[in-house]
Amino acid sequence: MLLTGDMIVGAAAVVSALIAIFGIIFAVYRWYLAQNRQDEDIKSLKDEQTLLTYGVLACLKGLSEQGCNGPVSEAIGKIEQHLNERAHE
Repeated sequence: MLLTGDMIVGAAAVVSALIAIFGIIFAVYRWYLAQNRQDEDIKSLKDEQTLLTYGVLACLKGLSEQGCNGPVSEAIGKIEQHLNERAHE
């Protein structure tokens, strides 16, 4: 079998097209993995933020029990309202 220049160019074109297609598929897969990692990070941050909010609420309730009023009572109300709204989403 004799290899001609046209056959070599055609084979190179097919190989280049396959490499390009696999490159695009690999890039899309890496993007998908990055999105999953971001989703996990966001969930972790939300959990941490919820814990911190409960800690702040506990501190404010402690201050309220010691007789602090005004902004403390207002902040407690706003945090409890926010937590209640988030629980029903």
